[in-house]
Amino acid sequence: MTPNLHLWLIPVLPLVGAALNGLFGRRWPKRAVALVGTVFVGAAFAWTLWVASQFSHLTQLPHIEEHAPWITAGGFVANFGFYLDQLSLVMALVVTGVGFLIHIYSIGYMEHEGGYYRFFAYLNLFMFFMLTLVLADNYLLMFVGWEGVGLASYLLIGFWFQKDSAAAAGKKAFIVNRIGDFGFLLALFLLIRTCGSLNFAEVFPAISRMGVEAAPGVLTAIALLLMLGACGKSAQLPLYVWLPDAMEGPTPVSALIHAATMVTAGVYMVARSNPIFSRSPEALTVVAVVGCLTALFAATIGMAQNDIKRVLAYSTISQLGYMFLACGVAAYSAAIFHLMTHAFFKALLFLAAGSVIHALGGEQDMRNMGGLRKHIPWTFWTMTAATFAIAGFPFLSGFFSKDEILWRAWSSPYGGWIFWAVGVGTAGLTSFYMFRLWFLTFFGESRGPEDRHPHESPRVMLAPLVILAVLAVVGGYVGVPHALGGENHFERFLAPVMAVPAALEHEGAAAAAEVGTERMLTAASVGAAALGLFFAWLLYHKRRDLPEKIATALGGMYTAVANKYYVDEGYNAVLVQPVVEGSTRLLWRGVDAGVIDGTVNHAAGDVRKVSDALRHMQSGSVRSYAGWVAAGAALALAYLIWVGAR
Repeated sequence: MTPNLHLWLIPVLPLVGAALNGLFGRRWPKRAVALVGTVFVGAAFAWTLWVASQFSHLTQLPHIEEHAPWITAGGFVANFGFYLDQLSLVMALVVTGVGFLIHIYSIGYMEHEGGYYRFFAYLNLFMFFMLTLVLADNYLLMFVGWEGVGLASYLLIGFWFQKDSAAAAGKKAFIVNRIGDFGFLLALFLLIRTCGSLNFAEVFPAISRMGVEAAPGVLTAIALLLMLGACGKSAQLPLYVWLPDAMEGPTPVSALIHAATMVTAGVYMVARSNPIFSRSPEALTVVAVVGCLTALFAATIGMAQNDIKRVLAYSTISQLGYMFLACGVAAYSAAIFHLMTHAFFKALLFLAAGSVIHALGGEQDMRNMGGLRKHIPWTFWTMTAATFAIAGFPFLSGFFSKDEILWRAWSSPYGGWIFWAVGVGTAGLTSFYMFRLWFLTFFGESRGPEDRHPHESPRVMLAPLVILAVLAVVGGYVGVPHALGGENHFERFLAPVMAVPAALEHEGAAAAAEVGTERMLTAASVGAAALGLFFAWLLYHKRRDLPEKIATALGGMYTAVANKYYVDEGYNAVLVQPVVEGSTRLLWRGVDAGVIDGTVNHAAGDVRKVSDALRHMQSGSVRSYAGWVAAGAALALAYLIWVGAR
């Protein structure tokens, strides 16, 4: 008999915390608010660990728990149900584990901020929706979580709503994501038409009975529309513009939503939908190209940013591009592997950046930092671990997951040397801008005010940094490839979920004989990371006068990169302003004021004029009334005579 794991508890526990803090937190002391906010998320993590301990005892996978009917319309049925397999278990562990650490960190980081109860209520609400997204047993319930994390993101990005920039960033994130969500909805409608259901247990078997499309068809349309939704949520070209502005929110928000969880929802959705994508080579190509271009594009922008959080924001966009590149070459397990390791080291990078900002009293410009390794050693060493991990140095977590993607990009029938070359080049740029951040922040002399006294963060903030640093170092050992003496247990664990195309089955056998090639490519990527470190050391530690000279020599090219290629300005000129002008001149002044209000107002004016004319009859004078009666009688008599004459 299949046990009931009560999967509903995992998302509902954070929802209870959100409700308690949202309803009563205003009257509670901060310690009580923090206790409620962290305990319920910690309980969700503990329950997920218990579920993981029972996973090997399940006799049937996927394990589905249906709890209540939701929508029934003819033959279409969608229930409130939860879906457990290898993929959803990994995602639930990442979301609850990293989320729990970030909640603990927030206790110290937000200690002196207003709206403390509101912040934890929003964080818990986000956890509820994100866990609903990854555990849903159908696309419709997934979409509820999808929209819910968008709502929570809007609330958290604009948490300091008194700041115009924060309020604008929240609106920007919300609106840009609606574009992607429109594509997601259209894909769901096509799935209903094609499969008659949105339940994973019915959709995937139906899709698996279809062949690979020789020419673009309905599966290609569904896959591309799903990818549009993923581009919005996971900040890929051309819908990436919301994520850098989202840094207006508190730093724990950046770590939780825009590094470790929400922005990976698009990657998870594509990996979950792998039976659809694997039957559309055209869609896979689009996914790979978008991911490849996004990785390179964002990395170039990250090299010229000076705000420490914005560097990490563009790094996140770039790393997400790597994940989509993996999905595009049908290496879904490699994408999820990098998603997991990225959650460790990127959450750590954001939290460590928050510790730096905390130490400097709110300063975020790296040009005003320097020499901090002596003042905040715990932050320095933990951020060092994360920096080397994301740069891909052996044998840290990012090394294993990044090189797995690069190898698949080279060896997969859906990949090619161009994808690999762009990936390796991006790896070099990643190493460069991350070590640029490292040198500018922690080395050299302090470039801030002389009366500034940096101080280490409290233990409640440092403890999550240490745990994440350990994970950033050792987290990749679950996926050591055969070429490096491992068995890639992570890929084997996820294999039952991933519909590997037939073309890749032969490739897998061939790959076993190409150990030498894989090791050579791995050495090339490590060399790219080493070059990035060298140039960062040369320009930002050894010869600090060179960057300004190089920027001057590059002229307009550097200016364009520093201004993010003017993409926001272009979107504003081509899309935003025409909509604003059209709304103002046509819809407001023309239709609303001119037609709708004009019709109502003119009708009222005409009635008023008639009333003004008629009210003179009501003068109050008896003589006037007698005259009107006599006139009326005369008209009536004349009418009767005229009728009689006929």
